[in-house]
Amino acid sequence: MQRYFAVDKDLNISDKDKHHIINVMRMKLNDKIEIVYNEKVYMCEINDISKKDVSYSVKDIIDVNNELPLKVTIAVSLVNEKKLDFILQKCTELGVYDFILVNSDRSKIKIDGKEKKKIERWNTITKEAAEQSHRNIKPIVRDIMSINDVLKLDYDLKLTCSTKENEKTIKNVLQNSTNCDRIIIVVGPEGGLTVSEEEKLEKNGFIPVTLGNLILRTETVPIYIMSLVNYEVALWKILIHYYINSRIWIKVVKYYCF
Repeated sequence: MQRYFAVDKDLNISDKDKHHIINVMRMKLNDKIEIVYNEKVYMCEINDISKKDVSYSVKDIIDVNNELPLKVTIAVSLVNEKKLDFILQKCTELGVYDFILVNSDRSKIKIDGKEKKKIERWNTITKEAAEQSHRNIKPIVRDIMSINDVLKLDYDLKLTCSTKENEKTIKNVLQNSTNCDRIIIVVGPEGGLTVSEEEKLEKNGFIPVTLGNLILRTETVPIYIMSLVNYEVALWKILIHYYINSRIWIKVVKYYCF
């Protein structure tokens, strides 16, 4: 079922989304759509549809939450538009909470007077990816920051993807940080962050981590990270499930056998 994000509490959707329903999806009377507002999903039925407008009514509230139990922020250095579009789209599909774009020393892309227009476009990409993947939220692309701005941010766990050898692996750090609700991970551009930038981040509580022995492209790194986060979250759920069930079985055995 097609999902859209409402623009207000009355569950109105944008004109662009109406165009999508009418001219792209070519929906008809009585077709169903899902509309999300404030993380709640409403199943709606189309009551009327014309060449320029569509009306619908709520038929049910769907009790589903497809979000990760922790909020992951990807702070990625500015890269070329095609790569950045790819990062925003795929990381949204994998459950990232929001994005920070970082103007680091080795960033090759400069946004000169076009920041507002660019951010609007990037937020459109995350919105459409969130609808496609049936998210309950739209990840927000925040304003472009410098490394010094990033240093001031407050998170439960702060990580930097480092190109140095012999650093902790991101997998081990995540496995030992199960009580973190908010995580930020800084990803450098092609060539990585400079030594000075890494040192600044480390002095301000960011843990340098490695992704392993392979050298990954900048656009691959955030996707690898989010895949790993999803794996660890799934593993936590399995362990919790078995822990709860094992305690139940222990009580049953004690009750009947002792």
